[in-house]
Amino acid sequence: MARKGVAVKVRMESTAGTGYRYYKRKGKGATEKLRMSKYDPVVRKHVIFEEKKMPPAKKN
Repeated sequence: MARKGVAVKVRMESTAGTGYRYYKRKGKGATEKLRMSKYDPVVRKHVIFEEKKMPPAKKN
């Protein structure tokens, strides 16, 4: 049986202003925005990544 959709996909964008982003899954019960330290290869060091709004889905 397939899993029910209990997680949402979110976009994590670098605060260093490089435009580099990660995509992560977040539980639906979480109300706060995610903030985490991850590696940004553009500046070659760990920086804070913040949750940003996902772009709209493309329609074919």
